[in-house]
Amino acid sequence: MRMQSFDAVLSEVMARDSRYQREAYHFLREALDYTQKAVSKANRGKLRHVSGHELLAGVRSYALQQYGPMTLTLLREWGIGRCEDFGELVFNLVDAGVLSKTDTDSRADFASPSNT
Repeated sequence: MRMQSFDAVLSEVMARDSRYQREAYHFLREALDYTQKAVSKANRGKLRHVSGHELLAGVRSYALQQYGPMTLTLLREWGIGRCEDFGELVFNLVDAGVLSKTDTDSRADFASPSNT
């Protein structure tokens, strides 16, 4: 069985949900890698599942590191305007089999602090 490339999977995901640009998914994937490395480092090299709240913190840190003051402009261009959008991106990739989740993970984990 041949595995699909990330871009091929994204084409399918975006055909089902066109709210977000391809760059948003690539950014999320990079931010997830960044977050997992940070969590692993803090956990003495042990990998573990990253929670939605941890991912949001990592997204913020990574975005500011990469894009600085242009962060909000780029995110908006990609269709991201609130924390919940990252939950939608994550669960689109979960549904496509790219990411995994635990039984306790939910879109609510990505609620903006003012919405919790």
